Formats: sequence, C-alpha cells, structure tokens
Amino acid sequence: MTAKNPVNWFEIYVDNIDRAKKFYETVLGNKMTDLPMPDGMNAKMVSFPWQEGGVNATGALVQTESVKAGGNSILVYFQTEDCLAEQNRVEKAGGKVVQPKFAIGDYGFCSLCLDSEGNMFGLHSMK
Repeated sequence: MTAKNPVNWFEIYVDNIDRAKKFYETVLGNKMTDLPMPDGMNAKMVSFPWQEGGVNATGALVQTESVKAGGNSILVYFQTEDCLAEQNRVEKAGGKVVQPKFAIGDYGFCSLCLDSEGNMFGLHSMK
C-alpha cells in the first residue's frame, strides 16, 4: 500500500459566509470561488483554491442552518511560505492570534489563530 496524505477535503462551518470569505482571502492572499449548490440543498459554499490532481487537500467554507460556527474540534492547517506573514494579517482581517509563530522542530513552524467566525485554524511553514 502506498502512503499518501489522508486528508483530501475539509469544511469550515461559518455563520456569515461573506465575512468569512473576506477574512480568508485577506489572510491567505488568495481568491475563493462560490460553489453551486444542488437543488434542495440549503447551504452556501465557497471553495478555497484547488488544482485537479494536486498533492494537497482543499476544502470550502460552508454556511448552513444545521451546523453553527465555532466550538468544533476540527483544526485545519494552511501551508504558507512563512506563516508569520499570514499571521500578521489575521487581526486586521477580524480574527485573533491565539498562539504566535512557534517552532515544531524538524517540521517547521506554526501559528494558531481564530477566524472571523470563532473557528481555530493553523498556519504552517518550513521557515
């Protein structure tokens, strides 16, 4: 069996999809894409950038009445060149830095932050 990254998708539940979209576009410096919803599906989704056949996972922000933002146990890490750059944009975008950039040994560095909806997320870099 060939080893591979086990995560291929993630969803971050939000209460205000426009505010959350602006937050992640500002912090990560990437544009997000509205996803069409099938008829009868009472949700809004906005996708993070992705590439068909890419090696990393992607996912979406999801706004639905059935799942509220914050207080969940999912932690998504976003790959960055230097997580300090994105960390420095978090508070200006309406979030909060929970744990500033810290070393994780041979695995690089991380920052832990809260988004505009109260969800914790991580930023990861090798420098």
